[in-house]
Amino acid sequence: MTPLMITLLVVAGIALLIAIGYMNHVVENNKLEKARTKIELNDRLRRCGEITETFPGQLMTPALKLLLTRLELNVCQRLLNLEKTSSNLRARITELTSLAAQGESIPVNNPPAPILTEAKAKDVRFLLEALHGQITRAAQDGFLQPTEAKRWIREVRHILVLLHIEFFNNLGQQYLQQNQPGQARLAFERGVQYLRKQQEPQMYAEQLEYLEKLLARANAMVMDNIASVEAEANQLNSGLKVADADADWKKKVIYD
Repeated sequence: MTPLMITLLVVAGIALLIAIGYMNHVVENNKLEKARTKIELNDRLRRCGEITETFPGQLMTPALKLLLTRLELNVCQRLLNLEKTSSNLRARITELTSLAAQGESIPVNNPPAPILTEAKAKDVRFLLEALHGQITRAAQDGFLQPTEAKRWIREVRHILVLLHIEFFNNLGQQYLQQNQPGQARLAFERGVQYLRKQQEPQMYAEQLEYLEKLLARANAMVMDNIASVEAEANQLNSGLKVADADADWKKKVIYD
């Protein structure tokens, strides 16, 4: 074997080792990318399910239910490409396809969940943030067209405003029922200020007028209470003055 042939064999061996190493690297990267994609898609699937199942019925519309169904269906189909033998995914895809085919006639079975506490309001706000993230990611993936994604992001912001309106109204009404007009006034005032700060306050003119009337009512009750307390204080002071006068008269009689 000539030195040239030996050299060529060595070079070929090195090239083969490099090629094998590169192929192993590509395979490992593909495995990692597939695993990462599966984790991400499963997380998106979980979030879609959570929003769909727990979103308050009074804020859920057929159009929103349809969007959530489409988003979940898209994620399931992508997952099926990675888990081709999953019978659960196939069954879910069949179910979601049937629901999506109904369009905005899709049934909305979410029960109403009144927003009565700040904790509940935060929970729903987190759901809206998750929905915003799902819409944004679907647009990045090309599943939602930019115009549709922008329209839904505006709708999410609108629902967020409706959430605050309901919360401040319910909170104030609760305080009124508990005969705490001062706390009720504070709740209605927060609602009024929130609506006045919106970029398009004219959209909520009716709700703003309603909260302003409630605020005026609560304020009037607070003023009545203050007047009542002042009247009682004046009566008490007058009574004390009469008692002092009687005591002075009695002292004068005794010492005279």
